[in-house]
Amino acid sequence: MSATPLNTPDVARLVMSRARWRFSEIVFWIAALATIFLVPSRHLILTEIAILGLFALSLDLILGYAGIISLGQAAFFGFGAYCAGLLATHQLVTEPVLALALAGAATAALGFVTSFLVLRGSDLTRIMVTLGIALILRELANRFDGLTGGADGLQGVTIEPLFGLFRFDMFGHTAYAYSLAVLFVLFLLARRIVNSPFGLSLRAVKGNPLRASAVGISVNGRMVAIYTIAAGYAGVAGALLTQTAQFASLDMFSFERSADVLLMLIIGGTGYLYGGIIGALIFKLMQDWLASMTPQYWQFWIGLVLVAIVIIGRERLEQLRGAIRKRILRLRPQKHAA
Repeated sequence: MSATPLNTPDVARLVMSRARWRFSEIVFWIAALATIFLVPSRHLILTEIAILGLFALSLDLILGYAGIISLGQAAFFGFGAYCAGLLATHQLVTEPVLALALAGAATAALGFVTSFLVLRGSDLTRIMVTLGIALILRELANRFDGLTGGADGLQGVTIEPLFGLFRFDMFGHTAYAYSLAVLFVLFLLARRIVNSPFGLSLRAVKGNPLRASAVGISVNGRMVAIYTIAAGYAGVAGALLTQTAQFASLDMFSFERSADVLLMLIIGGTGYLYGGIIGALIFKLMQDWLASMTPQYWQFWIGLVLVAIVIIGRERLEQLRGAIRKRILRLRPQKHAA
């Protein structure tokens, strides 16, 4: 018995249903907004979490939705960081939001140029090429130390107040509100992208590139587009770190940074946008807690958690998450009835 093909109205309804906001999503962002007022003493670490969440989101766009494996996402993170730092150091653009947008656009342009190299060959080739791009950019930043500060980092970065009104304070209050707002806006854009026909075609490309090409989807065009967008997201994350920390260093190009963001996605899960944000939250809080308890061996415990996730299996964790969500949804009518 053959399946009935979907017509245009059916496809439109499917896309709209996928894009509809769920109750758990609304609660998540309300809770994130509440942290601005409820935990002011933790704004410094929450700023890092918001930035890492955006960075992980950039990797999820290419790995979770297009199946592009990358070990060099730090290349775009570091490039955006240095763009924002140089714009501020030389007083080329003094408004932080405008400088952030320019850094993201410049990084997206870099992503577009390099995408034609990255998308060639197999997954192993992509891993090596992305890693090579990050190493090349790191060495260039180290070599042109007159511009970038070299191994000492880009110092003397002074960020002007947001919109001329809100100064970046040492407690991170402005930085956290700013980073959270940027994360939310770019999350909305990413959510719109992945739930659009373009996003659905990305899933088709990830599932079976040959079949997607056979039905008329431009596989290379889709992959270049999402790779460019993801690069821009990573650049904005790097620029945010420079603006909030007022410093940029070669460490932003390091392999460890690319490995950390991949670990966050493994913890949080790929292919549903929130995985990177949740993974960044768990990773950073766990790192902070373990580093305070065992400063020398915190990496061992994080590795142990990763092994446990692999042994338990992502499917079982997803089943647990689904069961908890169903229980919460069953409680909602009772509250309304009361």
